[in-house]
Amino acid sequence: MTQGPRLRSIVLIGLCVAFTAIFLALGAWQVQRRAWKLDLIARVEHRLHAAPVPAPGPSQWPGLSREGDAYRRVRLSGVYDHKREVLTQAVTDLGPGFWVMTPLRSEQGFTVLVNRGFVPAALKAPAVRVAGQPQGPVAVVGLLRPSEPGGGFLRANRPGEGRWYSRDVQAIGRAEGIPTLAPYFVDADATPNPGGWPRGGLTVVRFANSHLIYALTWFGLALLTGGAAVYVLADARRSRVGGSP
Repeated sequence: MTQGPRLRSIVLIGLCVAFTAIFLALGAWQVQRRAWKLDLIARVEHRLHAAPVPAPGPSQWPGLSREGDAYRRVRLSGVYDHKREVLTQAVTDLGPGFWVMTPLRSEQGFTVLVNRGFVPAALKAPAVRVAGQPQGPVAVVGLLRPSEPGGGFLRANRPGEGRWYSRDVQAIGRAEGIPTLAPYFVDADATPNPGGWPRGGLTVVRFANSHLIYALTWFGLALLTGGAAVYVLADARRSRVGGSP
């Protein structure tokens, strides 16, 4: 084998080995991600069926996390501030409409934004669902949800226009002037509201878990590039043997 083909073989083998190592690392990372995701799903499943606990107060807010607290069942009691109700766009099994987000001033002195449930566009105005606007003390059980900052898919929230495409707790709090607002919101459970609306209990708990497919894809690519390296190496050896005097 002359110097030119030999150099090309070395370069090809080096590239194949490098890509094989990269693909193996990516496959191993996906295996780790899958283990993490399965553990997360198991923990969330446990939270969904656990007895409700008191909604976290201000002293607990700094320690809250998406991984550790999302979908935890909580309970709270207090009085709704219907004047600061906000509607955020929603698409549910009942069709398109809005989530009714209402501040609840808790008995402990802090405020929690409660997603009381879904209403269709025809019931957007509070005046047409007066029966569902309870006055006085109420008790709520639901799921703790992290804030959804920024807006929806390709649609930014427009606080100045009252257009909300995500449940951005901090932005809603600023727009409505809500003091001592918890950094999370609560999805109310399916306990019926007077008049039937808003309709609670529509939280969808779903986690994408395609890590096994991704891992197999990366490992498959590693096998192909590793096989290519072996082939190039074997071909180079045959060329050297065939070119020997």
